[in-house]
Amino acid sequence: MRRLFSPELVNGEFGDPLLYVDLKFEGRALLLDLGELSALPPKKLLRVSDVFVTHAHMDHFGGFDRLLRICLGRERAVRLYGPPGFIERVGHKLAAYTWNLVANYPTDFTLIAHEFTGDGVMRCARFRCHNRFAPEPLAELPARGGLLLEEPAFRVRAALLDHDTPCLGFAIEENMHVNVWKNRLEELGVQVGPWLQELKREVLRGAPDDARIRACWDEGGARNERWFSLGELKAAALYLVPGEKLCYVSDVVYHAENERRVAALAADADVLFIETVFLEEHVAHAARKFHLTAHQAGLIARAARAKNVVPFHFSPRYAGREAELRAELERARA
Repeated sequence: MRRLFSPELVNGEFGDPLLYVDLKFEGRALLLDLGELSALPPKKLLRVSDVFVTHAHMDHFGGFDRLLRICLGRERAVRLYGPPGFIERVGHKLAAYTWNLVANYPTDFTLIAHEFTGDGVMRCARFRCHNRFAPEPLAELPARGGLLLEEPAFRVRAALLDHDTPCLGFAIEENMHVNVWKNRLEELGVQVGPWLQELKREVLRGAPDDARIRACWDEGGARNERWFSLGELKAAALYLVPGEKLCYVSDVVYHAENERRVAALAADADVLFIETVFLEEHVAHAARKFHLTAHQAGLIARAARAKNVVPFHFSPRYAGREAELRAELERARA
């Protein structure tokens, strides 16, 4: 089965948090957090359509300038999502520079910032190159259940978490795969063709079984056409496979409410990327820093029933002791 998501923890376990998720069949990518970006070549950054920032600490947001510099002058828009106060922080970043010449650029590169407050809506603002990146408020958007972005192939949800400042966790959920048995289509007397894309779209949008589907294809120089009900085609020639789910959680303190929210966000995730900053022997220090220990990360992963767990954001004090962090996490989630 083809997977849509190809995730890469760009800076490894010890570097700035940064997850690059290539959408292999869409010609674009997502970024989760905006830490140090120098390891990503421009051709990869130019694929980025959406950026999801947990919070604005420097190691999570310091790469903003590089992304801006690479994309400036391009005919495109990049959408940004962050916690309360995020729009103001984006505006401050942009206001740090002088933009007196950008009105002459042939393209109007645009940033659209979204601010999720956890109350079911997102505040939005636009920053356009040709307007010298002055903030332009936009209408609020719904974000019920933490839904930030929904597209035909996938959706992105967020949960508001506590890091002694509002911090977001993210889940990227692929829609189900609609697979076609070619041989069973042939048994129905029809051939594959572009009409299958419409069939898949109807299935993914939840169309009723009595919806009419037109199968049309070219064969022997002639145009052929037949009509079916959606239910007939689903029963005879389709099989549905659940899509993949990735979850990303970084910079949270361990307490019951955070655990509950992360477990709900990451429920049954195929892969959970979760910060694992300290060993349990330093649990008091972890609490003072509002970070997780490996043991606490394992408990959260167990509560979420995550199938696979990727620990990251290791404290530099554990250089050479990575195996201890991983082992402690695995014991806790066993």
